[in-house]
Amino acid sequence: MNRLWAVVGATGTGKSDLALNLAEQLRDRGNPAEIVNADAMQLYRGMDIGTAKLPVAERRGIPHHLFDVRDVRDEAAVAWYQPLARAAIEDIHSRGGDAILVGGSGLYVSSVIFDFRFPPRDADLRARLERDLEQYGAAALFARLEAADPGTAARIDRKNGRRVVRALEVLEQGEKTHGAALPEAPELWHPATRILALGAERSELVERLDRRVERMWAEGMLDEVRYLRRQGLEEGTTARRAIGYAQALAQVKGELTEDEAIAATQSLTRRYARRQVSWFKRYPELTWLSPGDDLEHLL
Repeated sequence: MNRLWAVVGATGTGKSDLALNLAEQLRDRGNPAEIVNADAMQLYRGMDIGTAKLPVAERRGIPHHLFDVRDVRDEAAVAWYQPLARAAIEDIHSRGGDAILVGGSGLYVSSVIFDFRFPPRDADLRARLERDLEQYGAAALFARLEAADPGTAARIDRKNGRRVVRALEVLEQGEKTHGAALPEAPELWHPATRILALGAERSELVERLDRRVERMWAEGMLDEVRYLRRQGLEEGTTARRAIGYAQALAQVKGELTEDEAIAATQSLTRRYARRQVSWFKRYPELTWLSPGDDLEHLL
């Protein structure tokens, strides 16, 4: 049976390099492995510098799937992503190769590798809740969620307005929800799944992330955002809120200085990395690796 590998971990730990090394070693053994994206922001065309997207020329000739498949005006919902990612994996398996899912968007990874089933959607209800979010803010909606379902509220980020809205949408339809969190005792979707997590010392990772944000600005983050703005960045509901892009957009609009935009992006990136580590630590049968570890014993 062909395997499904998941390469996960905090942003900036080197997941892309590990996935490429793994794919190369598998291909050297006659296994035509291919890579599937599980980073929500790398789904977007033109969002390259701020997501550290690997350029095509650096992909070592290995096929990559679900990169650059959405416009910045489009929403990239996990319920939309899940069937596409699973179809890509099944297609790779049909050609005799292992699939390597790589990314740090915890809910996106979980939706693929675990038996995630998504509750129904209600466009009118969602629109009303999003109006409430705009008018009252995430804190007020989180308080509403906490009163209605404390268990769900305890498992999601109170500052993530989109997740709070989704949880309320599900609850108001009378459905059960895990609140955009990892279900208890999750079952694997594909039985031959190996989960590899890249870790790093906290002090080392913080330094690496801070320098990475500085490089983003030095390498043309503002020019990228100006281009994406012309493509409709501000009309989207997902892309415009991405860490780094929201701050660069605020700088372009004169709402933040460059120093403020960089500092805010660094702070949010560090916080996001902590959440990623907490999320992935709960995965069962997780194999932790450090950058540069030999993969031979895993194959």
